[in-house]
Amino acid sequence: MSDATTQRVYEELLTRVGEAHPRPRIEPVRRLAELAGSPQLSFPVIQVAGTNGKTSTSRAIESILRAHGLRTGLFTSPHLVDFAERFQVDGEPVAPEVLAAGWQELQLPLQAADAELLAAGMGKITFFEALVVLGLVVFADAPVEVAVLEVGMGGEWDATNIVDAEVAVFTPIALDHVTLLGPDIQAIARTKSKIIKDASTVITAAQTADALAEIHAEAERHGSKVYAAGADFSLLEDRLAVGGRQIDVVGITGHTYEPAFVPLFGQHQAENVTLAIAAVEAFFGADRPVPTEILETGLGQLTSPGRLQLVGTDPIVYVDAAHNPHGAEALVRAVTESFSFDELGIVVGVLGEKDASGLLETLAPIAAQVFATAVDSPRTLSAEELEVAARASLPETPIEAFPALPFALDRARSWASESKNRAVLVVGSVVLAGETIELAREQKWGTE
Repeated sequence: MSDATTQRVYEELLTRVGEAHPRPRIEPVRRLAELAGSPQLSFPVIQVAGTNGKTSTSRAIESILRAHGLRTGLFTSPHLVDFAERFQVDGEPVAPEVLAAGWQELQLPLQAADAELLAAGMGKITFFEALVVLGLVVFADAPVEVAVLEVGMGGEWDATNIVDAEVAVFTPIALDHVTLLGPDIQAIARTKSKIIKDASTVITAAQTADALAEIHAEAERHGSKVYAAGADFSLLEDRLAVGGRQIDVVGITGHTYEPAFVPLFGQHQAENVTLAIAAVEAFFGADRPVPTEILETGLGQLTSPGRLQLVGTDPIVYVDAAHNPHGAEALVRAVTESFSFDELGIVVGVLGEKDASGLLETLAPIAAQVFATAVDSPRTLSAEELEVAARASLPETPIEAFPALPFALDRARSWASESKNRAVLVVGSVVLAGETIELAREQKWGTE
């Protein structure tokens, strides 16, 4: 649970238009930041865009930079349990009093920006717009020596795009938020590519031909160098290891790194870490490999909450924030390779704007039983609607529906306890993952 001070800041932010309803605009955010003293000019930035893997990649970049001895800022969204998770300094969520001080500092700039927008007949600063500038203020006040910013949605008009990032990082681009970002991967890549700035360095994961073409075109317009996975840096080998992966990587420097242990599950996490290594090389200069001991320290302290996170041991319960078919594909590969459960019960809840059928169809190979439920959000599909989608997508799989997550978890954990080597996986929404983590802590499921 959030500290009362942190919760107060969050509740005041929630009075603004929510992050589920972004406005395709950037100038009001620039103006708010200007009124707040342009905090984004106080430190260099690595900006991370894409469809899946943004948070894990951002966390890996930050962890390696922190191992270098730099004072780091990390901005990610959304949060799982505690609002302060979104703003981290030196690997820890900012203290409540620090967050409150930054929020107080932002009050007069917010009032002025809101007044100007209303006078121009435009809507006031939104939740996410204020959130981003709050993070920048906190980082400037810390002060940090480098900030890693995860893009919220898209790129071109995302509130984080008021920064001039020295390094622009692209995780795999797939279909998501099509009503806002465009109907196909090419259109989505076009808006995401707009985080590229003049004379920056671009690091991209393997992409479809259309997405890669958009990234290259935007980089050429800005005189920016592109390093692409598979061509300019590579994951040479990725082996299953106890508790994670062991990876061999060649970076953009041409340096082949010693085998490194990554304490995360799934090949997609090995790919995310490879991307992060390339981004750190780009930040320090493409002729400087990451020293071995720094890489080992950075990866050794790496965590990725909500990504195949173990939250219960009797029975086994994992949570994963995958919420679209592309993310679910990576999850299924990770589960299939890393675990050997006889049967896996899937507790699933999905927001209405997501591709529930595609998500369910992708999960089919690992689903012995499905427990459909609702996400604690006004945007959720109801349990009944999700049950209908599940029966169509998984006609051979037993399916039960529950109106709220606690009921679904009780039933799923009971089901898992009925037989040896069963486990539960909660998937479909970041909100669902966060609620499960909180319930596991409250009910002491055995991991903390």
